[in-house]
Amino acid sequence: MSQVSAEYKVPVSALVLVHTSDLQVLIMERADKAGFWQSVTGSLERLPSGELERPIDAALREVKEETGLDAADYKLVDWHCSHVYEIYPHWRFRYAPGVAENTEHIFGLELPAPVAVQLAPREHVAYEWVDWREAAKRVFSWTNVEALRKLGERNNLTL
Repeated sequence: MSQVSAEYKVPVSALVLVHTSDLQVLIMERADKAGFWQSVTGSLERLPSGELERPIDAALREVKEETGLDAADYKLVDWHCSHVYEIYPHWRFRYAPGVAENTEHIFGLELPAPVAVQLAPREHVAYEWVDWREAAKRVFSWTNVEALRKLGERNNLTL
């Protein structure tokens, strides 16, 4: 990967499907785009050493930042899959010039039951726990839909 300035977002991220064993999924509405619902997601950060944090560490950090939950208290699983997607043009200013794609690593975080979460108000304005199929209808990114499809498949279900 080429050097990326600390002022730009790293075009590598983690997406975490927070769900229950009966496949209720946490979705959150973005603060900067009304009506845009998503799972927990966020870019990897540069460590003080200049190296990138690992995707699993980004997943742990983002769950805490976006929901107030400590993923270490539950079952966080690296699904060992990722998607490459085109960054929406209206968000490209966050990345180094010429960066147009992001690689998103997928994780699942299973909770025993839906819980109240503490949203990061600069990132999200509302949350809901919904059936995984309903979540797939509501999230805005195709990678989030694909992750939800994989959640179903992991449970021998289809969308």
